[in-house]
Amino acid sequence: MNAEQTPDTPPVVATEAPAATAASVTGLAAVPHKAVLGVGLLAVAALLTTGLLWQKVSGMQEQLARQSGDANSQSLEALALAKQAASLAQETATRAAVMDSRLSEVALQRSQLDELMQSLSRSRDENLVVDIDAALRLAQQQAQLTGSVEPLLAALKSADQRIVRAAQPRLALLQRAIARDIDRVKSSAVSDTPTLLIKLDELVHLADELVLANAVTAVRPAPKASQSAVAPAVSWWQNGLQLALNEARNLVRVSRIETPEAALLSPEQGFFLRENLKLKLLNARLGLLARQIESARSDLSDAERMLTKYFDASARKTQTTAALLQQVQTQMRTLQIPQLDDSLAVLATAAAGR
Repeated sequence: MNAEQTPDTPPVVATEAPAATAASVTGLAAVPHKAVLGVGLLAVAALLTTGLLWQKVSGMQEQLARQSGDANSQSLEALALAKQAASLAQETATRAAVMDSRLSEVALQRSQLDELMQSLSRSRDENLVVDIDAALRLAQQQAQLTGSVEPLLAALKSADQRIVRAAQPRLALLQRAIARDIDRVKSSAVSDTPTLLIKLDELVHLADELVLANAVTAVRPAPKASQSAVAPAVSWWQNGLQLALNEARNLVRVSRIETPEAALLSPEQGFFLRENLKLKLLNARLGLLARQIESARSDLSDAERMLTKYFDASARKTQTTAALLQQVQTQMRTLQIPQLDDSLAVLATAAAGR
């Protein structure tokens, strides 16, 4: 029965389904249209925003490009200016060096001109002071070389005469100093060098005649008168005995020598001892000629020690040599030439313009 009713009477459910489906389709069709519209609006807004942003970025890029170009041009200008400044600084340094050299030359020329002006403007009194100072110093050197005070006296007297002729009150102090130096030079006892040289030569000649301390002295023979008086009373055997005794006495000699070195000298050593003594005296002579007073005194002291130590002090030649050597040493102490300290000090003060 159910199978027969299906074609004729369709079910209610089947007729209502298409209407619901159509309504749902209509709703679904309305929803995508709005979404598409919103998406389109968003896309348009995004495009507009992107266009604005692209335009802004393009403007920024152009501005950055312009600024970069300006910076590059400014850096190039700065580099050119730096090079120009460096070349200018180098040129300025070169000019400064040239100016310094020229300034030093000008300063040197100025100093030379000042000295020339001072020398030209120096007064007659200053020239006189300079001349007297040079003359006194030259006289001092000559006195040291010659060992005589005559150059000093001559220079001092000449300076005194020139000051008197100048008649300048400001040179009165110098005149008094020169007078004091003249008195001191005249009162000083200076030995005569030629006399000392003669005495040294005499000592050299006496050195060959000196008797050594250990020299054998000859026995003095008895007087002939006494021998002739005694001879008749002495027999031949007594005479022979006397001769034997005399020969025995000559074999042994007793003498007193203070230094053992003198007793041990051989004849050959005595020869060299005399030669050494003469060399000491000759060295003293050369030292005196060369104005080496201390060296000459030392050589004379050595010669005196050798004379006292190795030679017979009781011999007449030794005593004469010792006395002459003592005279030479005493005169050697007075060989010091007096100095012109007062006059030179006043001259230095006057030359300085004080």
